[in-house]
Order: sequence, then C-alpha cells, then structure tokens
Amino acid sequence: MIRFENVLRTSAAVVVVLLVVAPPSAAQVKKQPAAQMLKRPAVDKKLHRLVLQVNTNEPATMNLALNNATNVAQYYKDLGEKVTIEVVTFGPGLHMLRDDTSPVKARIKSIKESTPAISFKACGNTQENMHKAENKEIPLIPEAKVVKSGVVRVMELQERGWTYVKP
Repeated sequence: MIRFENVLRTSAAVVVVLLVVAPPSAAQVKKQPAAQMLKRPAVDKKLHRLVLQVNTNEPATMNLALNNATNVAQYYKDLGEKVTIEVVTFGPGLHMLRDDTSPVKARIKSIKESTPAISFKACGNTQENMHKAENKEIPLIPEAKVVKSGVVRVMELQERGWTYVKP
C-alpha cells in the first residue's frame, strides 16, 4: 500500500525540478536590440585574418577583391572585432599595384587611408620578370609592399591559419 505521505513528497520534488529545469515563459524573455544580437560574447572574439589573391589583369576582379576586403573589414568593425586583410598580387595581377597601369590605384589609396586593416602585397618575382620583359623599372603604388613571392606569401599565410579567398 502506497502511503499518502510518500506520494505527496514525490509530487513536491517533481514540481521543484520542473520549476528549476523548465525554460522561462515567452513573456519573461526580453528582446535584445539588433546590434546586441550581432555581437558575440567576448570569449568568442578573436582576430580574423583574410588573404585575398589577385592574379589576373582584369579590373572587374580587382574591384571584386577590393569590395570583398572592404565588406569584410566593415562587417567585423560593426561587431567590434579585429580583422587583418592582405591583398596579395602576382602574375598579371601585379597590374593592380603598378603605378603606371593600375585601374584601381585611386580606390586603393582611399581604402588604405580609411581602413588600415587592409594591406597590399606585390610579388617581387613578378615585378622582376616584368622588368626584364619590358626593359624598364616597374613602379608600384606607395600603398604596396613587395614580398619575395606572392604565391609563397599566400601559402605561408594559409599555413598560419589565415582564410584564403580568390575573387
């Protein structure tokens, strides 16, 4: 025979467990502003790193790479998170950073002034090969820094965990 006292004790224990484990009702949940919903908890914040490769002498591809870079930089700025972006050029893509042939040099200057998180790297091997082929110095825009090899630079950044994108 079940004792009334035991049933009462068991029922009380179940009610306590349900109150502790049950989720709050919809009326108790506060809505968060959209900006807070975008922000991640501080523990999740890290430095984001992106390498964009440009290896073609096509203005549309160059502009796409610049769009990608500025969009990513703005996205993480809005979240209050840090990002570092390198645009690495080699082969025909070096024209993006050539002072005498770049169709996007004014845009790069503007980006560099407003968004220091974005940097531009030029392949030294390509610059040297163009120098030999054209029999003249290959001037680069002031915003460009030369690396020995553009391909090696992309590889090394990927090996360090950078995210790679080819627009």
